[in-house]
Amino acid sequence: MSVTHDNQGDAISRDVPQDALALIDAGGNGSERSYTYGDIVRLSGAVARGLLKRGLQRGDRVAILSANRAEFLLTFLGTMQAGLVSVPVNYKLPAETVAYIVGDCDAKLVIGDDTRLKLAPDDVPKVSFDKDFASLLDAQLQEGGPFTPQKMQPEEPAMFLYTSGSTGRPKGVVLSHYSHLWAISQRVRRPVPQGQRSLVAAPLYHMNGLAMCQTTLNQGDTIVLLPQFTTRGYIEAAARHRVQFLTSVPTMIAMMLREKELLASSDLSAVEAVRMGSAPITQSLIDQVRTVFPKAAISNGYGTTEAGPVVFGPHPDGIPQPDLSTGYPHPEVQLRLVRDGREVQGNDAEGGVLEMKCGALMTHYHKLPEVTAKAMTPDGYYRTGDVFRRDENGFFFFVGRADDMFVCGGENIYPGEVEKMLERHPGIHQAAVIPIPDELKGHKPIAFVVRAGGAELDEQAVKSYALANAPAYQHPRQVIFIDEMPLAGTNKIDKRVLAQQLTRQIPTGGES
Repeated sequence: MSVTHDNQGDAISRDVPQDALALIDAGGNGSERSYTYGDIVRLSGAVARGLLKRGLQRGDRVAILSANRAEFLLTFLGTMQAGLVSVPVNYKLPAETVAYIVGDCDAKLVIGDDTRLKLAPDDVPKVSFDKDFASLLDAQLQEGGPFTPQKMQPEEPAMFLYTSGSTGRPKGVVLSHYSHLWAISQRVRRPVPQGQRSLVAAPLYHMNGLAMCQTTLNQGDTIVLLPQFTTRGYIEAAARHRVQFLTSVPTMIAMMLREKELLASSDLSAVEAVRMGSAPITQSLIDQVRTVFPKAAISNGYGTTEAGPVVFGPHPDGIPQPDLSTGYPHPEVQLRLVRDGREVQGNDAEGGVLEMKCGALMTHYHKLPEVTAKAMTPDGYYRTGDVFRRDENGFFFFVGRADDMFVCGGENIYPGEVEKMLERHPGIHQAAVIPIPDELKGHKPIAFVVRAGGAELDEQAVKSYALANAPAYQHPRQVIFIDEMPLAGTNKIDKRVLAQQLTRQIPTGGES
């Protein structure tokens, strides 16, 4: 398949009727709004025209700070149609980090909902979806006539997606127009009638949900968009809208499966495919999904912000994909496993760090040439930092991170960053964070804390501090106070000793 557009914002199917349903915005307040393909083209074009009328110049960055909603997608598309750069921002980050991202990308404008716009610094102009957006659209729609998207060079930036910032400041991943146009062109549509409905509840500042929306619009199908994930909202939307394709991170599905009464009373017979990605999955989860959706094809997705969502696919010889495998290398993607500086051959049990080269590769990290150089090999491969192994048929299996990062409910957590945050508390002398396995979240953080001299500090105080000073998913689900940290021979904290204590300290169950 070839790339047929030059502007990523214009990769909207023209092969379906203008009145075909493109988007159902299943708003959180009980209201639902539907948009046809004609609406999406017309309204995203109006956004583009309105942004240019504000004096924004080609290449200027526009930050989007909002829960999932139709206006988010229209702004995302319209920004790029205007030759501007779209910067979706994680609104779960602290205001200080949001301000850093807005400043780092040199945003000339921040557009979003009233609730989350407050996180953005006031020295950058703001446009509210709830107050200003309708008038911006109306003024441009009255001009009449379709907007002609800017013709873009393949290497020009289309969007910045920022990493989670767990290893320090978030890094702006610069993605060109060609990168995601290539990714869209490589995603093979399921052989089903036009208009299949895909449920998207993952936040649109993440690659997972955003790429799914782009692909769906390019293929002429229908997005059912939830503002955010709740188990009840997800199940009810899937049933009400006869959704065929569920996209998710594994935690979302695991939480959904706990709602046994609601599942039993909901008609989910339309579901034909369940795609999970962005975090490891377990055989137990797959088995449970099969019980609830007996006729659904279940797939285990893998992708990275830096190199896109297209990495694996089916085996060329038709060999069935093992449940826990991420798949066989996509024919247009070059993959290799590297351990100790050498490429791993065959089905080596230990595997190696995945390196990849494809059309979706980022251009660079914004303003970070040294970090970019470290992430890329001299021959143009991206070092993912993810360890994989390969079986005798060439199928790949995710093993874990090369460093100590762990995934909690689809969010990456780096213990060192949580420790640094906790140690800013005046009552904490030292903190060490350990992941423990969790059926629902994959892993969750536990903190060992040495109190500062004389400090009166209890578990709830530590949790409250973490919730106030970091994304909620980083807060330790249990806090264990100890008198001193065990040290290894290098005089570093010996986390293996702490991990051994966990079996004696941690009760079963607990918070998720």
